[in-house]
Amino acid sequence: MNLLSLLGVAYLVRATLAGSISYSGPTVNTKNGTYGGRHVPTYDQDVFLGIRYAQVVTDFLQKVVRFSRAEPLNESWDGVLPATEYKEHCWGYGIDWTGPNADWSGYPMSEDCLYLNIVRPANLTNTSRLPVAVWIHGGGFAKGGGSDKRYNYSYAVRDAVNMDKPFIGVTINYRLSVWGWLMGKEAMEAGAVNLGYHDMRQSLRWINENIAAFGGDPVKVTIVGESCGAEALAAQILAYNGRDDGLFRAAIGESGFGGRIPRFHPGGFNSTVADQDLFDRLVLNTSCAGTVGTSATIPCLRNAPFDEINHAVNVSGIAQWAPVMDGDFIQDYPTNQFRDGRFVKVPILIGANTDEGGYFRGLRGNANVTIINSDDDFKNMVRPVFADNVEHATGKSVNELVDEIALIYPNIQNVGIPSLQAWPVVISETTPDLEYLGLQDRRGNAFGGDITNIAWRRKSNIYWSQHGIPSWSYRFDAVPDGIAVACVFNDIPGEGYRLKPLLSEANKALAKKVSGAWIRMIADLDPNGANEETTWPIYNTSAGGNVGQNMVFNVNGSFIEYDDFRAEALLWFDNHFLDVFGT
Repeated sequence: MNLLSLLGVAYLVRATLAGSISYSGPTVNTKNGTYGGRHVPTYDQDVFLGIRYAQVVTDFLQKVVRFSRAEPLNESWDGVLPATEYKEHCWGYGIDWTGPNADWSGYPMSEDCLYLNIVRPANLTNTSRLPVAVWIHGGGFAKGGGSDKRYNYSYAVRDAVNMDKPFIGVTINYRLSVWGWLMGKEAMEAGAVNLGYHDMRQSLRWINENIAAFGGDPVKVTIVGESCGAEALAAQILAYNGRDDGLFRAAIGESGFGGRIPRFHPGGFNSTVADQDLFDRLVLNTSCAGTVGTSATIPCLRNAPFDEINHAVNVSGIAQWAPVMDGDFIQDYPTNQFRDGRFVKVPILIGANTDEGGYFRGLRGNANVTIINSDDDFKNMVRPVFADNVEHATGKSVNELVDEIALIYPNIQNVGIPSLQAWPVVISETTPDLEYLGLQDRRGNAFGGDITNIAWRRKSNIYWSQHGIPSWSYRFDAVPDGIAVACVFNDIPGEGYRLKPLLSEANKALAKKVSGAWIRMIADLDPNGANEETTWPIYNTSAGGNVGQNMVFNVNGSFIEYDDFRAEALLWFDNHFLDVFGT
């Protein structure tokens, strides 16, 4: 049977299944066909789950589409196609942590995974024209998915209705790890790089074409993301040299917005040698080993058994697959594009946690140096962030650059992270659990947070101010530090968390404040509200000597600060984004 025949069978099966089902729930007519959702009376909402937004894998088409760009949905059906259950996450991380076909959080996975989910207030029509928020999940481009319970938009959509600022929430899947982020010249030549970004782009096109049928306004879309999801927002803003396809009108980035987040390969977009080595190691661990270095590699991998590639990912490096500069989706370094104004000029709300570094011990330098007790430990941790060719780019040796870092990140606990105000303990030889911390832990945390998230956050706000585009900046300063996402979704029940993150009344109040600001940004393009105690200023570099101001979210009361902490250190990153970090 040829490919066209197979496609015909797929269409007939879908059409027959859809047409044979009698449906009583909410329905929506799109250009491809009618979807049947599910009404949730608890929140007076309609949900449409597991909607395919692109032509992707089915069992018998797997060899045709793996490592290929997502294509627009080209099927149609009669009757009602149920959209009442979440679909599988995309394959990520290459490890079955909790059982067959399940990722680290226990969600089933599949190569057939390009689906999205929609949560809306009930009884909308195709003329309701509500704003839309599209969530792009984090997870290092290696894990996660749109059906993760932590990203349930029901609470925020309910709150938005109560605020008289209703919106529609959308969550998406995109391909992960090797399946979405191949690197190497063979993948580049085959157009098989940055597939995860192309997946996101295709989901935004689907939303642009279809969301009006669900009651949304295609010209009022805000893209929202956390960690690598925030990095992805910046990539969509920079895509195709800043081409504006009219797919979104604003962005909200949490802990990751800006250039490429430094990962295990030093040099950022210049790490082509390391990228090629990783790709070759992948291929050498499959039956395609004989094709290494040839144009036959990608066709061979497309036909290789899934389990074989999955095993190869495990032995070649699971978290190192990342975006590359391909001359197409990513045409230039973010530094150059932002400086020159080659990006989609939309308002942004971006920020980071006070202590990002505690979560990125491996990414902040040498993954083998996790305990920092001395200056040598600190320098050994920092040294691997520099590529071998950095001397040619900067005129300085690696040791000279390491010494500069050591100077601007001094071993002074009062300026490290967490601050002595947040954790009033001076780390010493008698500190409990010192074997897990290290005497210079605060020093390492400050560096780790700046290199991964905070330096680019500040520079992005500065670029927006220089180009006259509204932006807002925040610093999330709550304990425990990892509750920011729960606050954004106002997930008071703690759905999807092993331990409920918002137990205290103070944390619940903070979640309401944060979620409310996000809702207003989605609805009004401004996070401020008439009844808010503190006005959140637009980031303006004339406000504080070349920097603007941050909203500081704190359980003891949120406030405004000048964005001038670690000024010398963050200026050093600003001066070296391009020549040292290749971004």
